[in-house]
Amino acid sequence: MLASSRSSLVCLLALAGACAPGPSAGVAGPAAAAERASIAFGQDTLLVEVASTEATRARGLMGRSSIPDSSGMLFVFPEAAVQGVWMRDTPVPLDAAFIDADYRISSIVGLEPFDETVRYSDAPILYVLEVTRGWFARHGVEVGDVATVRFLPPL
Repeated sequence: MLASSRSSLVCLLALAGACAPGPSAGVAGPAAAAERASIAFGQDTLLVEVASTEATRARGLMGRSSIPDSSGMLFVFPEAAVQGVWMRDTPVPLDAAFIDADYRISSIVGLEPFDETVRYSDAPILYVLEVTRGWFARHGVEVGDVATVRFLPPL
């Protein structure tokens, strides 16, 4: 989950959980209408769900007992800010990459099932990419890497 600032906490619910009240500003551009996105790091590609509204960011991947290896969720925020994630009601261990407006990874954190401790980005970010635990390490994706993101039209 995510937090837009220390004073106005917007919990992104790391693919998981419940969100605290926060700004309701919408996301603009291609991400606003997208339900899915293709995200590539070199030759390694993920097909992920897009959470670009307050409601979809709050729900995240809560309650899912499994997540296919090359999938996950991309949380999209209306503006760059320090964000935080947590794992409320999320039974699957995940990794979360905090990604800036240039699609560069600023940090990666491991998330434990059901852990409601909020983990914050080190810098203002626009995206959080949540995937199954170990995906980034298995594919050699590290802090500083840049993703190629293509927002896909609804099915």
